[in-house]
Amino acid sequence: MHIGLIGGIGVAATVEYYRRLTTLMNKRQQRLELTIVHADVQELIRNNNADDRLAQAEIYARLIDRLRAAGCDCAVISSIGGHFCFEETQAISALPLVSAVAPLDAHFESLGLSSVGLLGTRRVMQTRLYGQLKATRAVVLDDEAAHLGQTYTDMAVTGHCTPDQRHLFLDAGRRMIDDHGAQAIVLAGTDLNLAFDGQDAGYPVIDALDVHVDLLARIASGEAEPSAG
Repeated sequence: MHIGLIGGIGVAATVEYYRRLTTLMNKRQQRLELTIVHADVQELIRNNNADDRLAQAEIYARLIDRLRAAGCDCAVISSIGGHFCFEETQAISALPLVSAVAPLDAHFESLGLSSVGLLGTRRVMQTRLYGQLKATRAVVLDDEAAHLGQTYTDMAVTGHCTPDQRHLFLDAGRRMIDDHGAQAIVLAGTDLNLAFDGQDAGYPVIDALDVHVDLLARIASGEAEPSAG
């Protein structure tokens, strides 16, 4: 199937989606059909902060129309934070949407995890992944969610992680493990690879992007339907 990716939110995450998806498809020795459209990350941030779901859904819908015109069979929002209006977008989308959030609960359960710590945008953390975790308890540093979320957004916009930002995220993960009973830390923000790639965190880390990309590769290969997400 032809995958349509809404990119630019942020750019580093889009590059990672592209890199990881091409790697998986190469391993399958299959051709990847992929089209990327560019969304405005500042527009997304404004709508997310204002919880203006309809406005952002309409923006996504226009981009999805372009993907459909390019021959895509399904659409993907390349930002977990950008999923805050997933249901509103799904209702007006010209293509099936493949969620990055829906596959996570089953993935955690398959690993035998009953409790995971979350890092991502403020809204992702405060809503415990939009309330979609049913079989897994989500751990969040609630008193620090605003600061962690803003730091994440700053990193995503620049596409660069400073040493101080990296220390903040690694330390937050450690405290969720040591003090709050999390069995693993979930990178529930698609730009968090900037902070964690190449690092020995000293605790189990699950990249939500990997789970999503694996599903997309199976869809692209014809092994799964878009509704699987």
